[in-house]
Amino acid sequence: MRAALVQLSVSDDPEANLPVTLGHVRAAAEAGAGFVLTPECTNALSSSREHQRRILRHEEEDATLAALCEAAAGSGIWLLVGSIGLLTHDADGRFANRSFLIAPDGSVAARYDKIHMFDVNVSETEVYRESSAYRPGTNAVLARTDLGAIGMTVCYDLRFPHLYRRLAQAGAQILTVPAAFNHLTGAAHWEVLLRARAIETGCFVLAPAQTGFHAEAGGKGRRTHGHSLAIAPWGEILADAGTEPGVTLVDLDLSQVERARHRVPSLGHDRSFDGP
Repeated sequence: MRAALVQLSVSDDPEANLPVTLGHVRAAAEAGAGFVLTPECTNALSSSREHQRRILRHEEEDATLAALCEAAAGSGIWLLVGSIGLLTHDADGRFANRSFLIAPDGSVAARYDKIHMFDVNVSETEVYRESSAYRPGTNAVLARTDLGAIGMTVCYDLRFPHLYRRLAQAGAQILTVPAAFNHLTGAAHWEVLLRARAIETGCFVLAPAQTGFHAEAGGKGRRTHGHSLAIAPWGEILADAGTEPGVTLVDLDLSQVERARHRVPSLGHDRSFDGP
């Protein structure tokens, strides 16, 4: 299987971002990728809740999702739309951070709402409260496809290994981790956490990322780490996209999943224990 990681540097304008994303998806398909993945916040990245309310749409009205479904069908590919910020009908008005797996016929094969919210104090000047605007999902999602079994996660989920273990024990062979990882935490933790999740589960890990500086109208903007990564089940880095936007291709052999789990069958070695 040939996969493609699409690395983006989106602004807070979905209409401006979409043609760039579509161009990368088409280029990936033309290069032979049957599975193309985009990062978290594929439609737009903004820290302004007021701006988000103006630009975000409900799923059935979102132009980015509709165009990417059409692109998947036009190229006959599986497409993971890493995530799209969406309006919801929730009483508290919070948004959804939703990942979509699009089938080659353009239909939505699976949806996953990010479970773990990025509520952190990175530094004195960088404080994030994702849960103030986005409501967390409550369901883990495993999509069984003709590519293989795909466990869907998003960004900050990466720090919660029990989610990945559950997905692997349910049959996942590929774990997707689309992200807009902070530039400070990314430099310290991105690679090591992705490699750990691959090693612990014996899965391929595919992590398309946002990169660079993301301008905001009337705002200070933010920086993301880049370095979209593909990791093999034994923990080897198969591809690193660096810090420039673009497409990174990687060939996957899913038989490596079985071999890695045969060598270290830790997924079957859980034991109950008491304390602390």
